[in-house]
Amino acid sequence: MNLKTLLVDEERSVVSVTLNRPDVHNAFNDELIREASEVFLALEKRTDVRAVVLRGVGPNFCAGADLNWMSRMVSYSREANVRDSSLLAKMFALIDDCPHPVVGRIQGAAIGGGVGLVSVCDVAIATTSSKFGLSEVKLGILPAVISPYVISKIGQSQARALFLTGERFDAARAQQIGLVHRVAESEEELDRLTNDTVDQLLSSGPEAVRACKKLIRQVAASERVDAIGFTIDAIAERRVSPEGQQGMSAFLKKERAPWIPS
Repeated sequence: MNLKTLLVDEERSVVSVTLNRPDVHNAFNDELIREASEVFLALEKRTDVRAVVLRGVGPNFCAGADLNWMSRMVSYSREANVRDSSLLAKMFALIDDCPHPVVGRIQGAAIGGGVGLVSVCDVAIATTSSKFGLSEVKLGILPAVISPYVISKIGQSQARALFLTGERFDAARAQQIGLVHRVAESEEELDRLTNDTVDQLLSSGPEAVRACKKLIRQVAASERVDAIGFTIDAIAERRVSPEGQQGMSAFLKKERAPWIPS
C-alpha cells in the first residue's frame, strides 16, 4: 500500500497507524481520509493483529480539517458536500468498527475532527499539555459527522456545553468527561502508558478482546431485555471456545496463557 499521509508499522502483532502531515498539524484532507479508510478496511480482514496504535507525527495529534481542503468546500454544491462528508463518515465508522482494540496516543492539540479520532479510540491517552476543542461553531458549521462518536463517549450533557460554545479544554477536563482515559505528565510517560496499555491487551485473549468490542456495541444499542439473551449466548460461546478453554485451564493450573508473549 503506497501511502503519502500515513505511516504504518507493525511489531509484535501491533500495528501503528501514524498521521504524517506535521506541516499542517496532521489535519485531514481527502487524501488522508482515503488512505485511512483503506488502512482500516485492510485491518478489518486480519485476524493476526492484536492491537492498533493511532498516533501523530510532530507536536500535535490532529488539528481537524485542513485549511486548503476547507477552502475547496466553500464552492462545493450541496451534492458535492454530501459525497465529501460521506467519505469522512466512512473513515470514522471504519476506525470505530475496527475489530481490534485501538489505542490513541494523543499529544498536543486535538481539534474538531481530531476529537472525533480520539472518540473512536477504545483507549485514549493524552498529556497534561494536550488541548481539545469542538470549534466548528466558530466557523458557522457543525461537528456533525463526528457527533455519534463524541456523544457516545462524553454524553449528551457535555456535548451540549462543548458543541455549542466551541470552547477549548484541557486534558484534565477531557479525562473528567470520559474523552480520554489516562493523562501523562510528559511525552516519555505518554509512551510508557501507551506501551503499558498495549501490554495489557497482549496479555488478554485476542478473540475475547474482539468479542468484548462486539459485546459493548451490541449491549449499548439494545434494550436490557434484548441484551440479556445476547449476553447469555456470548459467554456460553466463549466458555466452550478453544481460547476460553485454554485460558480457564491455564488460570486454574497457574500457567501462562498461550497468547501471552514470552
